[in-house]
Formats: sequence, structure tokens, C-alpha cells
Amino acid sequence: MNRYWGLVLIAGLFEIGWVIGLKHSYNALTWMATGVAIFVSMYLLVLSTRKLPTGTAYAVFTGIGTSGTVILEMLVFGEPFKLAKLLLIILLVCGVAGLKLVTTEQDAQGGN
Repeated sequence: MNRYWGLVLIAGLFEIGWVIGLKHSYNALTWMATGVAIFVSMYLLVLSTRKLPTGTAYAVFTGIGTSGTVILEMLVFGEPFKLAKLLLIILLVCGVAGLKLVTTEQDAQGGN
């Protein structure tokens, strides 16, 4: 089971890459790298949902992507820091972590 959460984590990291790539790509090479990141992130997400509940895996995936993108934009690309953004990211991460914590193996296998 942990292997599949690892796939979601890696997929989320690739999501950060392609979201930032959509904004900052400027030539054929950077656009191709963005395309590869899109493919890898979606492929890993699909693989992970073979054993994980789709809704929870997708929520974790998008939480990683959203929070990672916002943080990286502030740290690397000069996006203005706002305390409200940071607090909302913390709230998002808590919600995603909570979803993962309450998901049981029975839920992942389609049980009630």
C-alpha cells in the first residue's frame, strides 16, 4: 500500500513541474519537458489508483501540486509572499493529510 502512496507523491512532484512549466516554458526543450512531466504525473496517478481510492489519491495529488507550486513560485520565481497564502496552504495540507489518515485499506479495496 505504501508503494502506491509513494507513486502519488512522485506524481504530485511532477505536477509541480508541469504547472510551473506551463508558465515558464520558453522554447521547444522546455515545452517538451513540460509535456513529459504531464504524462509522467498522470501515468503515476493512474497507476496509484489501482490500489488506492481515486478520490483520496486525487485530493492528495492536487494538494501536493497546489501547495508545492505556490511555495516554489514564492521561493524561486519572486511571487509576493502573503501570510494568507501560507495559512491557506497549511489548511490545504492538513485537509489532505486528514483524508489520507482516515482512508483505510478496506476503503482502498472498494469496501464499505
